[in-house]
Amino acid sequence: MNCLIVDDEPLAVDVIVSYVEQVGDMNIVETTNNPLEVIRILKQHQIDLVFLDIEMPNLNGIDLVKTLDHLPQFIFTTAYPQYALDGFNLNATDYLVKPIPFSRFLKAISRAREVYELRKSRENGREFAIVNERIQSKDYIFVKAEYENVKLETSNILFIEGLKDYLKIHLKNDGKAVLTLSNFKEIQQKLPSNFIRVHRSFLVNINAIVAYRKGKLIVGSNRISIGETYKKKVFEVLGI
Repeated sequence: MNCLIVDDEPLAVDVIVSYVEQVGDMNIVETTNNPLEVIRILKQHQIDLVFLDIEMPNLNGIDLVKTLDHLPQFIFTTAYPQYALDGFNLNATDYLVKPIPFSRFLKAISRAREVYELRKSRENGREFAIVNERIQSKDYIFVKAEYENVKLETSNILFIEGLKDYLKIHLKNDGKAVLTLSNFKEIQQKLPSNFIRVHRSFLVNINAIVAYRKGKLIVGSNRISIGETYKKKVFEVLGI
């Protein structure tokens, strides 16, 4: 992976450089103490991962991420733990608090590698199809929730609800739900064909539907409306 280190503290840069060199299969393209240089660097080089400080002069790391339309993976490296929620909302690969232990750094790199390999496979349609088929054949998916990749049995999913930038995955067994920063298009690529879109805000497991009554699907103890755009397809699938 090609890396960029952005930090206004020379000692912090040196620490990350030494950690990356110990990992062995990563290439540091550039380091900079000026966040305004990041746009130029990203245009000139293929960067796969950015180590990004938050509190910097001129422009902090959070604002920098918000200004960029196309940003590679990034890991926040900061002395301020209070920005962790912002990091989650911006879909950071990880959030490292200084001083960064090497073991914690390795865990972040492991996550970054997983995302990097998935993106590479998506660029190759055939490879992605194989990966997706394997996921479906095992009847489970992984979703990112609170900096962890959580394994969910697809048979345990009742329905998925869209909440702006998040998806709320409602489960059968314990009645709990998992919140993940994703969209319907991404999660439908992971799910088997028994999950259908019934509304702009709902994706339902057909096997969990108990009944259809007065324009609503009964899914467990929940009543879910069918959107006008989806009615024809839903009725065809259900044979209503």
